[in-house]
Amino acid sequence: MKLLRRLLLAVCLASLAAVASVAWWLQRPLPLASAPVELSIEPGASPREVAQSWVAAGVQTHPVLLYEWFRWSGQARLIRAGSYALSAPVSPRQLLDKMVQGDEAYERVRLIEGWTFRQLRLALAQAPHLVPTTRDWNDTRLMEALGQGGVSPEGRFFPDTYAYSRGVSDITVLRRAHAAMRARLEAVWAERAPDLPLKTADEALILASIVEKETGRPEDRGRIAGVFANRLRIGMPLQTDPTVIYGLGVSFDGNLRKRDLQTDGPYNTYMRAGLPPTPIAMPGMAALRAAVRPEPTRALYFVARGDGSSVFSDDLASHNRAVNTYQRKRP
Repeated sequence: MKLLRRLLLAVCLASLAAVASVAWWLQRPLPLASAPVELSIEPGASPREVAQSWVAAGVQTHPVLLYEWFRWSGQARLIRAGSYALSAPVSPRQLLDKMVQGDEAYERVRLIEGWTFRQLRLALAQAPHLVPTTRDWNDTRLMEALGQGGVSPEGRFFPDTYAYSRGVSDITVLRRAHAAMRARLEAVWAERAPDLPLKTADEALILASIVEKETGRPEDRGRIAGVFANRLRIGMPLQTDPTVIYGLGVSFDGNLRKRDLQTDGPYNTYMRAGLPPTPIAMPGMAALRAAVRPEPTRALYFVARGDGSSVFSDDLASHNRAVNTYQRKRP
């Protein structure tokens, strides 16, 4: 009887020691071979494969221990596919929680107001851990993939900061930015001024892109939009340099010459009245609002002071004086 009691006591003590050991291991931070340790879990990966992948990526423990923990926890089937990163050691319990909660590692790419579509694509090509699915696509194929066949991509994507999971396709970011611009354009168009000299939301987008490129200081944005609205009402050419520069494309060397202004083309708003055929850049929300609700003004002209602000004039004589003062530096 005494021997039996001793055996039972030994078993109990061993069990307690084992439980304590497991509890200690579950709370103990697992060393990392180097930081960060990154892992992309594909859909359908088994818990055993996940455990083995973490160890292969740099989590220093035995894969069988990780797998048995995943299985014993009852949450193995709740592990979510995705991209994960460990910047510091975590315990087995924390590691499992991270995957069950879908606490993925995200990258970010920022699309800037006033960028052209060419600049947008360059930013996506350089974005970390973003799969360049559309790298070899032309504009036509890309817009068809977005359900906008026959539409120019210029200005059709909303400038913002977009977070994405590592390993996703660039078309995912493009789709989100495209949907964001459509939603915002629809919203501002519904709030347009009743006397706006624009017929469609697309025309508002084109005007907003010009306002975006012409505005040096935020406080001038509404008034600049007002000048362009006045010109559209009376059939006066918009006469805006950014559209001409856009039309020159990659041949523009930073110096806009007189011959450029006198060479006819769809984006030369000195030679042609009305709006150009497409936007010339990505307008932000403030430019969109200014385009549909421009500031009431009698001004028909404006010229840059050189400090980002503009001088507005109601007539050509006043405008010429402002040009002499701020551009030609004449009294």
